[in-house]
Amino acid sequence: MSRFTVETGVSVPMRDRILLATDIYRPADGQVPALVTRTPYDKDRVAGFSDDLDLFRALRAGYAVVVQDVRGRNASEGAFDAFAQEPADGADLIAWVAAQPWCTGAVGTFGKSYLGAIQWLAAPQQPPALRAMAPSMTPADIYEGNIYQGGAHVLHVLRWAVGLGGTEAARRAARGEPIPTEWQRDFDVDAAIAHLPLADHPAFHHVAPFWPKWVRRESDGPYWRSLSPRDRHNQIQVPSLNIGGWYDILLGPVLDNFAGVRRHGQGLARHSRLIVGPWSHVDLTGMFPDRDFGPAADREAIDLDGLQLRWFDRWVKDIPNGVEEEAPVMIFVMGADEWRTAEDWPLPGTRFTSYHLHSDGKANTRHGDGSLSVTPAGAEPPDTFVDDPHHPVPTVGGQVLQRGAKAIGPRDQQTVEDRDDVLVYSSQVLTEPVTVIGPVELVVHLSCTALDTDLTAKLIDVFPDGRRINLTDGIQRVRYRHSRETAELMIPGEIYEVRVNLWATANVFLPGHCIGLEIAGTNFPRFSRNSHTGGQIATEPADTYTTARTTVHHDAGHPSRLVLPIMID
Repeated sequence: MSRFTVETGVSVPMRDRILLATDIYRPADGQVPALVTRTPYDKDRVAGFSDDLDLFRALRAGYAVVVQDVRGRNASEGAFDAFAQEPADGADLIAWVAAQPWCTGAVGTFGKSYLGAIQWLAAPQQPPALRAMAPSMTPADIYEGNIYQGGAHVLHVLRWAVGLGGTEAARRAARGEPIPTEWQRDFDVDAAIAHLPLADHPAFHHVAPFWPKWVRRESDGPYWRSLSPRDRHNQIQVPSLNIGGWYDILLGPVLDNFAGVRRHGQGLARHSRLIVGPWSHVDLTGMFPDRDFGPAADREAIDLDGLQLRWFDRWVKDIPNGVEEEAPVMIFVMGADEWRTAEDWPLPGTRFTSYHLHSDGKANTRHGDGSLSVTPAGAEPPDTFVDDPHHPVPTVGGQVLQRGAKAIGPRDQQTVEDRDDVLVYSSQVLTEPVTVIGPVELVVHLSCTALDTDLTAKLIDVFPDGRRINLTDGIQRVRYRHSRETAELMIPGEIYEVRVNLWATANVFLPGHCIGLEIAGTNFPRFSRNSHTGGQIATEPADTYTTARTTVHHDAGHPSRLVLPIMID
């Protein structure tokens, strides 16, 4: 039987002499390579149970596993400033681990979400000991696709921020430090998300002190870029195994990281790989109340831990096991409910096809006359809907963090599509399968009665039994239609082309199904609401929020269309 040594609470010095609490699990004898993860969620929890990687399996495979509380969290010293401190601290830990007498000097990193993001922040520091990464469900840009999307604030980030505040209360109590009154009672996250002004809930400064800073920075700029991995892909020198989910809150960023490092990374970084399953941020089984993707969808079915360890064997242990000769893309294709491989992302041979919006001006609700076809529109009347931010279209499933297992992932959208403020377009019933794999975009020509508005969209798989299952969605705040940094308000009544990034999907629309599309002005509480005034939304009180009438034009001069990546099997 193998013997292991465990050292807990080791104080590892950073370059500024702050000590970070670190646990080390390693074989008792000899030198071994190390796998490192750093967390804001308590190293004891990560060591006890991790859905990122089975730590004890890694030990048995001949690795040391090192788990550290990031600066200012749990048992570590210092002040927590989300993302900002991680590049230097991550590089310092990698160097410290590599210098230990039990380590061969080769290090890999792993972890999901924040634990993955900070791998991307440390790697551009180019620590010599770093050999490979396995970042799972990670941001590429801290502004776009993480804290904001299409210029709208992603409100489920607040759930994450409040969770950090709760554990900070426990940390202070353990140190005998005073705890703010707001932490001494239950914090109603749903009420906080609904509160207006968005940046001014009285408890934010105590429970999540960085939240007001983030929510007031509504435009992209130097602050956000200083935190973001995207602009540093060309400084990455090691291969990364990127893991994502079609219903993950960070799906788009995972795809961006993979594509970015393959195209711009240095040396071995171009051997990076991608795995995407029908998973959410918190569930990697592929089983959801309204859609079960079958036994092959489970992470255990593909032995995701084994795939990661094989990755580390190749690049950290330098064992020639043929990983680099295999197809770099492995994705689960929904509808067919099977895994497929490919040579790149987007997949070679993708044919981007426009499905044009059609109606006689009555596309409101799923009972309306909206349709989709590859035939361009002619002389058709537009569709209109009224967006009332005080009665927003509710979030039902999707790439979101919400309370309850039924709130995330693929959900039947029929109740949403019964609303008059939702436009619905569907193709004819398919007689042949249509395979859609890759990035999805909606191009809409719209006019509005307001200075600013939002456009939300969902791609839907319409089943023969009537279920309308969401595949992916997106939003565009119209003031940021040309630039994430510079707002451009509308002139009421003028027509503008607006593009909505729906991230991506992999789905076979089977015979008997229809391709569906939803368009609305809100998707709440996934995204913040638009006040329609053109002011700073984060600081506007509720009584300034007003309705807006949006008109979607689809005629020969205004070709509104859904652009789908079609694969020819």
